[in-house]
Amino acid sequence: MGTFKTTPITRVKNISKADFIKYYYKPQRPVLIENLTADWPAFEKWSLDYIQDRAGDQVVPLYNNKPAKGKQSVYAPVKEIKLKEYIEILKTEPTDLRIFFYNILDSMPELLKDFKYPDIGLKFFKRLPALFFGGGKSKVFMHYDIDLPDSMHFHFHGNKSVTLFSQEQSKYLYQVPFSIHNIDKIDMDNPDFTSYPALQYAEGIQADMKHGDALYMPSGYWHYIKYLDGGFSMTLRALPKRPKKFATMLYNVFIMRHFDNMMRHFYGQKWLDYKEKLSIKKAEKTLKKQG
Repeated sequence: MGTFKTTPITRVKNISKADFIKYYYKPQRPVLIENLTADWPAFEKWSLDYIQDRAGDQVVPLYNNKPAKGKQSVYAPVKEIKLKEYIEILKTEPTDLRIFFYNILDSMPELLKDFKYPDIGLKFFKRLPALFFGGGKSKVFMHYDIDLPDSMHFHFHGNKSVTLFSQEQSKYLYQVPFSIHNIDKIDMDNPDFTSYPALQYAEGIQADMKHGDALYMPSGYWHYIKYLDGGFSMTLRALPKRPKKFATMLYNVFIMRHFDNMMRHFYGQKWLDYKEKLSIKKAEKTLKKQG
């Protein structure tokens, strides 16, 4: 077992639009901005209690840390309960249950008045402001977003850890073919360099987030997320502008995803095992080239 090579993320307390574009957006470098949300009503208001008070009787799907196997859909929740009951769990005990992509516009539009889209150089896609909830034991498997957005990730209530890797590190991460994740057997907290030797060459960026922090994740960046205690985050997304990235996004969403789902439907675990073997072979080739 070992630990990944990581460097702390660049942290800034304030940044102008021009500097953000010059130093982070154009070169596609992650950065954590501490005061970007300071003038939002959400900075003072948003907490688990605040969301719980507005939850009503709406029912939400919950996911856990276990990867889908065989013909199981990765989008199938492990259970569904009332949002206010789930938040009570987050407030009272560590849990691996989490909410993935809670669409504010559809589910709790009154929250829209609590934040504003930052004028920082990103053209945000305003149809999909989304919340993500987790608590204590919740982990979000290592992946990058299928639509390759430039994202701003804002955390509220509690603390979380985010480990980032650029696409250039993919060759060391055992990326699974026709997928946006790596081999699910890999323990990102205690990587096994004996079984997966390429991992020891991966170099990441570590970001520890607290209430109100804003994390810029450039298009295609891998991210592994751990909730250190009960809390939630909001992501605002900007579609990729670069023609090559935009073309890859279209391929991922309209071709690769459907092909992978079809193969999984017909072949189940055999397809998953085949892809894992390909991932390992590709990593072995990378190591041989390095000598």
